[in-house]
Amino acid sequence: ERAALARRVVDALTPLGPVRAQAMFGGHGIFLEDLMLGLTLDDQLWLKADDLNRSLYCDAGSHCFVYRRMGKPVELGFWCVLPEIWADPHDLIAWAESAFAEAKRTKAAKR
Repeated sequence: ERAALARRVVDALTPLGPVRAQAMFGGHGIFLEDLMLGLTLDDQLWLKADDLNRSLYCDAGSHCFVYRRMGKPVELGFWCVLPEIWADPHDLIAWAESAFAEAKRTKAAKR
């Protein structure tokens, strides 16, 4: 069930603060301080990345979320949370903190 994964993510990321999930895109957006740091989709948690934190995900062997639009692949700035990261609460929080920092950078850049 999609909502079960979203609840699991919210519970796991509670040490960061008031994390919440909001239904969207056939999954859930994951928010902290009203900034989207991740999403759940296809039974997977995906976290935001940019040029400053992408290597964290790449170095671990993660991959970017890709969908097809008009027959062409489109990469979103979200990277898959690997099972070994889920298995270690400290690693999961570190990845989520990195994604939250990216969300804050994105918001600042839009101002």
